[in-house]
Amino acid sequence: MTQTTLLQFEAPWPVHSLDWCKTPAAGQSRPRSSFRLGIASFTENYQNQIAVVGLQDERVLVEDDYNDYPDFVTLCDAYHGYPATSLQWQPASALNHPWSQKGTTTELLATTGDALRIWEYNADGPAPVSSYVGRQSNNSTGHSLTMKAALSGQSKVQSQSNGAPLTNFSWNEKAPSMIVTSSIDTTCTVWNIDTATAITQLIAHDREVYDVAWLPGSTDIFVSVGADGSLRAFDLRSLEHSTILYETPAPKNIPPPSASPSASARPPTSPLLRISFNPSDSNYMSTFHMDGSEVQILDMRSPGQPVIELRGHHGPINALGWSSSSEHPLLATAGDDCQVLLWDLVNYTQSAASPRSAGSRLNSPRPDAKKKVVTEPVMAYTAPGQVTNVAWSPVIQGMSINTGYSTATGEWLAITSGKSVKALKI
Repeated sequence: MTQTTLLQFEAPWPVHSLDWCKTPAAGQSRPRSSFRLGIASFTENYQNQIAVVGLQDERVLVEDDYNDYPDFVTLCDAYHGYPATSLQWQPASALNHPWSQKGTTTELLATTGDALRIWEYNADGPAPVSSYVGRQSNNSTGHSLTMKAALSGQSKVQSQSNGAPLTNFSWNEKAPSMIVTSSIDTTCTVWNIDTATAITQLIAHDREVYDVAWLPGSTDIFVSVGADGSLRAFDLRSLEHSTILYETPAPKNIPPPSASPSASARPPTSPLLRISFNPSDSNYMSTFHMDGSEVQILDMRSPGQPVIELRGHHGPINALGWSSSSEHPLLATAGDDCQVLLWDLVNYTQSAASPRSAGSRLNSPRPDAKKKVVTEPVMAYTAPGQVTNVAWSPVIQGMSINTGYSTATGEWLAITSGKSVKALKI
């Protein structure tokens, strides 16, 4: 008996956004409910879909003779219109949150696109029949995905009535009713999804905002990156100013400024596309540039320049994500070079330098450290095509399968490449 190290799913459409559920399904005793993914299509029309997929049968985790069947099957899907720029499951803390509008056995998902949409996923009903091959309809599984709210506020900087398209969002783990979204209209908006209201909207960047992330453990501080090439931190307790933690170096040999009104503005720099905190040491963040093949690791205590640069990719990077393992988090990066690289940075990050609590302000500088360059990932996986996104599972406990086999505790990494979703046991 060999334990499976690769699970696969072939979607009917190109997959862009995906996320791994953070907890087993509410009220479900079956361990397989830890193996559920939310996925979203990317087609250039108004016919996009989101779906929840789950294990066809627990035996695919330990037995090789299930190769004739898909490992995952569609549990339910829903129409989404424009592509979902991001899709996330509720954080684990949402299970015990006193929601005013949600059933106790349902889970929430959220997506961004032309609006922030909140979805309620219900896994009630009979378990899918394991001998069934292929796609299942909503009715046969008891699984359902229902849109609860579509939130798009009046834009501060645009006159039309609808909010501008949203690029990404971050779900607050400490207060799961709070989500912050980023938009192409230069703003970030903090929402209370329980009351379906905007708490605040602020102009965050000079150009489009591409990603946003709450500081782990904080309900006040978040960071954002955007097309102006800057990484900025905001504190809801003092919104009149932001802290610039990093700016892309200005390009050399730029042409003389034109006579346009914005000629005095900062010269065009390479946009920053994603921002992600190390969950076990929130001093450290990872980001990368548009068309860049390096990943920059920044330390909040010594802003201004990266403390580590990861050089292992041979093409533009598309996605990154930290594992949730508190003892030994790994950073996964993926890109157009078909590579998924895992980096272990524990030996390069000194967490003892000056611990910063989540409640403190952003003003504890650390002596500047020379940038370290890391070129050797600890693991590499080559996909059949360009890898567009990654998502970590939480640590999934080992389970006993009804055939007498058991699986080992561990984490999985889901990756998307074209219409394929693969889950790799790490």
